Amino acid sequence: MKALVAGGAGFIGSNLCEALLAQKDEVVCVDNYYNGTKENIEHLRSDSRFTVYEEDLADIDAVEKIFSKVRPDIVYHMAANSDIQASAQAPSVEYRNTYTTTFNILEVMRKTGVKKFFFCSTSAVYGDAQGSEVNELFSPLSPISYYGACKLGSEGLISAYTYMNDFSSLVFRFPNVVGPHLTHGVIFDFIKRLRKDPSRLVILGDGHQCKPYLHVSDLVDCILRFTESIPQGVTVYNVGGESQSTVTNIAEIVCREMGLKNVKFSYTGGRGGWKGDVPAFAYNLDKIHAKGWRAAMTSNEAIAATVRENMGGVRALSEVATGNCHRRPRQRFVARNTGCIKLKAKEPVLEICKLYLS
Repeated sequence: MKALVAGGAGFIGSNLCEALLAQKDEVVCVDNYYNGTKENIEHLRSDSRFTVYEEDLADIDAVEKIFSKVRPDIVYHMAANSDIQASAQAPSVEYRNTYTTTFNILEVMRKTGVKKFFFCSTSAVYGDAQGSEVNELFSPLSPISYYGACKLGSEGLISAYTYMNDFSSLVFRFPNVVGPHLTHGVIFDFIKRLRKDPSRLVILGDGHQCKPYLHVSDLVDCILRFTESIPQGVTVYNVGGESQSTVTNIAEIVCREMGLKNVKFSYTGGRGGWKGDVPAFAYNLDKIHAKGWRAAMTSNEAIAATVRENMGGVRALSEVATGNCHRRPRQRFVARNTGCIKLKAKEPVLEICKLYLS
């Protein structure tokens, strides 16, 4: 199979490229390195089945030239401005990098006859549901960030293009994703701040913000499984783990994994960390569980593994090539009780998390 990964040098995209190559697919990566980095995919360039195009997906002419040349069997649309906090000051970034890229890809698919499509959506389309458990039919969908709005607008485009052109489209709405190749986010920020000052950590908000965190290896596993056979039309799934972590919980895990003690936590206050932040979120995962998929890691396990991976320790997905990380019939890139990462037993989410969602 020939797969085109739009945004393939980004955090999730680069992990997906590794996984696709591991299952012997031909991979075409398209990225302008706005969020992604050349370092994320440098180790893949020696593979003859891996091709990189440094192009802006917001340029429809460039997209059409690539599609006409490579003729992919499936498109994985991972490209977006995923830094919600950063785009708060520049909404046009979301319009160009999140919404326009989606339109361009769908339009070129229409022109070139490509029918299979995967879209990387987000829990941000639900907006602030005040901690209520949301399923795929939850309404109204009222995003409170420009990122969430452009992702929801993209879902609208996917619905129309799929119907009009008989596409087979799969949409995953997932929460915070963590793991190797991380480029931003709370774990990334905490590690950076603690390296600068290991005695004190500034935490945005009141620390009670409570959300599920999904390891990228679990997400990639789910993507590979469900894109094997995509039914015609649009299929939407919530994808995530079954537990949540508070921001204070994350800070404690980061400090522990970095070997730091007696770190003073300094909170900025407020229910959310910034304008557009959803402070409490809970997924209903019944639909995807009914299909036989569950995340291998808890939220806390995913966070702990991510700290190790981004501290220069284990780089779990590079183990794919050795075959050391098989846990299920398909590749399991980071799994418990393997040589990849030695994870501790499930850790309980702080009781305050449960209170915050009640």
